[in-house]
Amino acid sequence: MNKKTAPILLSFLLLSQLLVFGQSADSVAVLNKEWKIIPIKKGVTWKQGHFEKLFGSQQEINLVEIDLKKHRKNIHLAADPKELKKTSEFATEAGALVAINGGFFDMKNGGSWDYVKVDNHVVNTTKKKTDRANAILLIDKKAIEIQPDSAVNYEQSSKPNILLSGPLLIHRGQDAALANNPFNTNRHPRSAVAITRKNKLIFLVVDGRNNQAAGMNLSELTQTLRWLGAKHAMNVDGGGSSTLYVKGATANGVVNHPSDNKQFDHEGQRPVANIIYLKE
Repeated sequence: MNKKTAPILLSFLLLSQLLVFGQSADSVAVLNKEWKIIPIKKGVTWKQGHFEKLFGSQQEINLVEIDLKKHRKNIHLAADPKELKKTSEFATEAGALVAINGGFFDMKNGGSWDYVKVDNHVVNTTKKKTDRANAILLIDKKAIEIQPDSAVNYEQSSKPNILLSGPLLIHRGQDAALANNPFNTNRHPRSAVAITRKNKLIFLVVDGRNNQAAGMNLSELTQTLRWLGAKHAMNVDGGGSSTLYVKGATANGVVNHPSDNKQFDHEGQRPVANIIYLKE
C-alpha cells in the first residue's frame, strides 16, 4: 500500500463502518433473515420467518411475493355486500392461488365498512368516513396501484376494482404520516399490501396476540415493509382478521396463525367482508 492509496482505503473503511452502525439491529435482522422460502409457481413465492427479537420481541411474519410482470392480470378482489366469510372460504370460491383478507367490515350488519368495487360493480359504499381509511387499492389489467384516497376520486373512477382501507403506510418511497392513536401505536396482528421497487406485489401478515408473536404497531409495520423494498404500501384490516392463504399449503390453506381462537394454529380465522387474491 502506498501513501496515495492508504487514505482512500481508510476513508472507504470508515464509510463502511458508518453505514453498518447506521443500520438498526432490526433492519439487519430483516435484511439478513434466512427466510423459509417456498416457490408456489413461477413468479409467486411464499416466505415465512420467525424472529426471536425484532422490535424487542418475538415476531412471526408470512408473506407472498407476486411478480406483477407475470401475474398483474390475475390480481382480483372478492367481496360480499352483506355476508361475512372466512378468507379461506372466499379464496376457495374465487379459485384463488393466494389471498389475503381485505378491508374493514361491519361486524353487526356485514359487508365492508368502506367503499369496495369489484368488476365494475359497487359492492359497498362507505358507511361513515374515518381517518383510518385513507388509502386506495386500484386494480385493473394494466396496473396495480396504491394511492392516498385524497389523490383519487374513487367513486367516479373508471377502475373496475377498488378497495378503500388503510392507513396509508408508504407512498412513492416515503413513509406516510401516522396519527398518534391506539389503533396505530398499539401492537396487533397486521395485514398489509405493498408494491415494491422491483414491481412485485406483497401480501404480508404479521401474527400477534400470542407469546410467540407480539404483533406490530403501524410504525414497525411500515419499517418492515420498507426494508422489504416497498415503494407503496397500505395497511388493511388486522387483528383477528389477519389471514394469509396459500392453496394446498395447509389443511385449510391458511399459513399464518389467525388469533381469534387464541391458539397459535391455523384455525382461528375471523369471517371478513372481502379479500385480495391471485387467481390460480
